[in-house]
Amino acid sequence: MRKLLIIYPHFPPSNLAGVHRPRIFANHLKKFGWEPVVLTVHEKYYEESLDWGLHSLLSKDLRIEKVSAYKITKPRIIGDIGLRAFFQLKNRALQLLQSEKFDCIYIPIPSFYTSLLGPILLKKTGVNYCIDYIDPWVHDFPGSKKILSRHWLSKKIATILEPIAVKNASLITGVAQEYYLPVLSRNPHLFSSCKFASMPYGAEVSDFDLVNQLNVAPYLFNSNNKTKLVYAGAMLPKAYEPLENIFKSIALNRLQYKEIEFYFIGTGKLYNDSESFNIKPLAEKYNLWNTIVFEFPQRFSYVDVLVHLINAHGVFILGSTETHYTPSKVFQAILSKKPVLAILNKNSSAVEVIETIKAGLVLSFDQNHLSVIQSSFTTFFNEWKFFSQSYLFDEEKERYLQFHSGEQSTKILVDSLNEIE
Repeated sequence: MRKLLIIYPHFPPSNLAGVHRPRIFANHLKKFGWEPVVLTVHEKYYEESLDWGLHSLLSKDLRIEKVSAYKITKPRIIGDIGLRAFFQLKNRALQLLQSEKFDCIYIPIPSFYTSLLGPILLKKTGVNYCIDYIDPWVHDFPGSKKILSRHWLSKKIATILEPIAVKNASLITGVAQEYYLPVLSRNPHLFSSCKFASMPYGAEVSDFDLVNQLNVAPYLFNSNNKTKLVYAGAMLPKAYEPLENIFKSIALNRLQYKEIEFYFIGTGKLYNDSESFNIKPLAEKYNLWNTIVFEFPQRFSYVDVLVHLINAHGVFILGSTETHYTPSKVFQAILSKKPVLAILNKNSSAVEVIETIKAGLVLSFDQNHLSVIQSSFTTFFNEWKFFSQSYLFDEEKERYLQFHSGEQSTKILVDSLNEIE
């Protein structure tokens, strides 16, 4: 059996969204002839709340190596755990690679700084490395164009470090091609020296099976007969403008939403702060707060999120104006067996996923013409209500999810790993 060293500073019981990708790969790799060893940071150095329910979803025989990290200083100067644990991860990785035979190193990003371990370890041990783009590294984001700002500096550093990290990579992968194609345009030499593959997060059916066995009741919903839609997860910086257009439409047609409630779960600025509202100010602006729109900002456990998705009447998915963004929530939403209400960039691969198997309805938009959201949303929402009344999770959807499962995504990864010389 071949051996893969996965280096990712966050791992369950961390409840950050990024941990699901390496978790799913690690759970399935052995089926395809690769033994995973996860190198991560000990959970006592994490800033976010721990989720031991998520930890229980790991394979029982999965080998996990943990290192320490420098603690957060006051004032908080360096928070990124990839920086705080960089040298500890490097030293332990060297020990493992020099004492055991590994066939490849796999580094999902972010944290982006851990990708710099790839060239260091390759030079010292000769073991090839791969980088997986869970999120783009070099791209424009709010504040990045304001000269000498912190976000501007962050992007400048990224443009310097990314070429160093990817220069000698043997494989570059991503959630979708759009995540790594800009990397190739900036580093054209990679076309001849590197392999590439894309694989979505994939559907992890066993997660929902476990939650259904627990028989846990939702506790965030108001006890009334209103239709409840849930948006779960972080709020993207470039999703606020689409959301504001939705709220404008709701405010103008308020009476049509008197029996509707939107719940935003885990959308806050800070993981552990129940007062770090992101949605509330916008909802208050349009007088929707605590009547139609509700927000619970703090990060909830993975099991709690799934419980509320399963018990909602529908799942709300909101995309970004960035064309590369493909919501990782799509398969999770479909697995909840509830109809999806999605507002997505027309270029998002999630549009095709939802529409192919009729898992819900999609209002797609062009990032240059966002006003279509406001003018179309209420008509679109009424169509969704009618659609949801007869929604069934049928065999077609089940077959599609099996074909696009976490196991299948892992197979795509393994096929690419096997091609590396």
